[in-house]
Amino acid sequence: MIEVRKLAATGKKTTTKKTTKTAAKPRAKSAPKKRKTAKKKGRSTLGKRLFSIGWKLALVGGVALAAVGFYLDQVVKERFEGQLFDLPTVVYARVLNLSTGDAIEIQQLRNELDVLGYRKVNQPRNPGEYSSSSTKIELIRRPFEFADGPEPDRHVMLYFEGNELVRIQSLEKKGNLGFLRIEPKMLGMLEKNADEQRLFLRRDQFPEIMIDALLATEDRDFYQHDGVSPTAIARAFFANIRAGRTVQGGSTLTQQLAKNLFLTSERTLWRKLREVYIALILDYRYSKDQILEAYLNEVYLGQSRGEAIHGFGLAARLYFGQPLQELRIDQLALLVGMVKGPSYYNPIRHPERSKQRRDLVLRLMMDQSLLTGREFEMAASRDLDLQKNPQIASRQPAYFQQLKRELNQKLGNQINAKGGVRIYTSLDPVSQDQLEKAIAKRLPQLEKTSGKGLEAAAIAVDRNSGEIRAMVGGKRTGYSGFNRALNASRPIGSLVKPAVYLTALEQPDRFDLATTLDDEPLTLKGSKGNVWQPRNYDRKFRGDVPLYEALAKSLNVPTVRLGMSLGIKNVSSTLVRLGVDASEIRPVPSMFLGAISLTPYQVAQMYQTLSNSGRQANLSALRSVVSVDGDVLYQSLPKATQKVPQQAAWLTTYAMKKGVLEGTGRYLNSLFPHAALAGKTGTSNDTRDSWFVGVDGREVTTIWVGRDDNKSTKLTGSSGALRVYSDYLAARVPEQLILPWPKNITMIGFNKTTNGSLQLDCGNAFELPVWDESGKLKASCDNQPKQWIKNLFDW
Repeated sequence: MIEVRKLAATGKKTTTKKTTKTAAKPRAKSAPKKRKTAKKKGRSTLGKRLFSIGWKLALVGGVALAAVGFYLDQVVKERFEGQLFDLPTVVYARVLNLSTGDAIEIQQLRNELDVLGYRKVNQPRNPGEYSSSSTKIELIRRPFEFADGPEPDRHVMLYFEGNELVRIQSLEKKGNLGFLRIEPKMLGMLEKNADEQRLFLRRDQFPEIMIDALLATEDRDFYQHDGVSPTAIARAFFANIRAGRTVQGGSTLTQQLAKNLFLTSERTLWRKLREVYIALILDYRYSKDQILEAYLNEVYLGQSRGEAIHGFGLAARLYFGQPLQELRIDQLALLVGMVKGPSYYNPIRHPERSKQRRDLVLRLMMDQSLLTGREFEMAASRDLDLQKNPQIASRQPAYFQQLKRELNQKLGNQINAKGGVRIYTSLDPVSQDQLEKAIAKRLPQLEKTSGKGLEAAAIAVDRNSGEIRAMVGGKRTGYSGFNRALNASRPIGSLVKPAVYLTALEQPDRFDLATTLDDEPLTLKGSKGNVWQPRNYDRKFRGDVPLYEALAKSLNVPTVRLGMSLGIKNVSSTLVRLGVDASEIRPVPSMFLGAISLTPYQVAQMYQTLSNSGRQANLSALRSVVSVDGDVLYQSLPKATQKVPQQAAWLTTYAMKKGVLEGTGRYLNSLFPHAALAGKTGTSNDTRDSWFVGVDGREVTTIWVGRDDNKSTKLTGSSGALRVYSDYLAARVPEQLILPWPKNITMIGFNKTTNGSLQLDCGNAFELPVWDESGKLKASCDNQPKQWIKNLFDW
């Protein structure tokens, strides 16, 4: 490059070569080297930076992963090693205790076994099976954890003669047993603030064939993998590719358990990663059997009355009404098949679909050599065989209300704070079942006379112990609601009369069963000038009637006359001693005819005291409460207290037996003459309430029939409630009522005069028991107390 310049001094132009041209050459050559170096430095710096960032991220990720792992490990450990499940409070009926010499007919035991779900077979081979002839029953009693500890299954033969158990033979030990307990019926669970239920079983309580079927269907590599199975994932992947849709999952049972116990059902990658992580932790920390036990108790298998059913144990009760251990192969396969989709394969809603799934499980079992071809064909040919109206257990809402009331009184909030509690009650499943059926059968028939809208309530209690054997709160026996047995206070009508006669018979120097009462028109004036003229139900007057007959035939006028002579205060006192709250009593003359209102529960307490020779045992439903660890939290100790003289109560019950023999309850004697029943009818004004209390050797049973709107039923105690009781006894088989003979009671002969009164006649065959408490015998007959009670009561 040529540069022309003007020199400042000479003014001449000078031509020179630009020296920068030569100097620029080496700079031009050295520039690329500098850029290369810069690139190398840049790349080196970037790599270092990336590496630095990478290892830092890896470190943070590792720390985060370790933190997540530590957290999940702690969660798993805390749950698995604490209380894994919120276990329900399970309620059982009473235990049937059998001893040689017990008064029990063979049909009664058959009824018991049927209610407990025992299967009648030709030859018992498994627990829960029995065979029967006319004089003996062979059975294999189920294993059961009683309140005082577990007992294994027992193979026994029971021998009967008439109405007596004469021998209990152990077919295992080839010897005789003096005592045998039959396990109680599971009634259900107490309602808790939870939306799921389960019946926890140990690993060894699950049938092995069911577990084999589950693993063959859901996770055949369960005992080989480490919680996650790559093989299963690959197998599912290719199966889904071939089908063009999702037909198989790759999750192991351990993963399913992880999801069910610790995660939600959301479909995200993060949830799946946590599921895998937890599955690995579970498999590392716990044995396969521990994991399997948890899964078998956790798996969701349907809904019942709005509650989720978890675990195979409770599902067996729901769908088949049997313990899991007693299900057939086809029934077990049905439950296993439901694991894939409890709603989709619900056997109640989709029977055909669930049957196809069941048969697929059976085929997989055959393919795995768990079943032979013949066994597969037999199992697959069966119907689903679900129980009618599938439910966890038969529901007794009225009884459960009483049970909760007692639990609150005895244990307060303790019962809610503990999980897995077992409650043993006094409920007799046969009595409960037959009382419900009697009401369901008879009420529609009674409505043909009275019109629609009848209601009923009933309670049966043990005559001696006061334990409640059955309770029905309304005609819709399986539904919760207003419990009429506990809460419906209604006028009791003539049910009050035995208290009047008992008050009289407590005074042997004034009254006995032969004492003459006047059945003549009677007028009573009140303090305000009001007039009351009591009348008999048939509007007739009989003149002189013996005391026992006035009660047996429930005559109103003689009862009022007797009550007035005794005094309102004294009769009220008797009612209180029998168990009636004083606040329920109206101290007016009309109380002698039942112008007081009581619930069936209160009436049952009154008649339990009366028919138990005056010994009162407080009514109760609760026997014992046992914790999940076997600790007894509560144990009832039934005791009876003498409230009225034994002799007076005995004589009053004798007159009530006459009421069944020849009085208002004589319809029963035509059906059950051998039972020597006692009973009392009750009818309130305008036939609004129909009552009957029946007493056999086993129970005091109170029946009420009426309307919630208090309108007339057009039924008396005899034409209404008594008919329900007769239906109950026809199925229940009454036990003969034999009362212990009290001291100072002797039999004296009497002769009926033309006007209906009784006169002493020591040689007469018509005899009545007399209480000689005062030491002044009613006559000069030198009779000794006769111990011929069987002749007296075998009417």
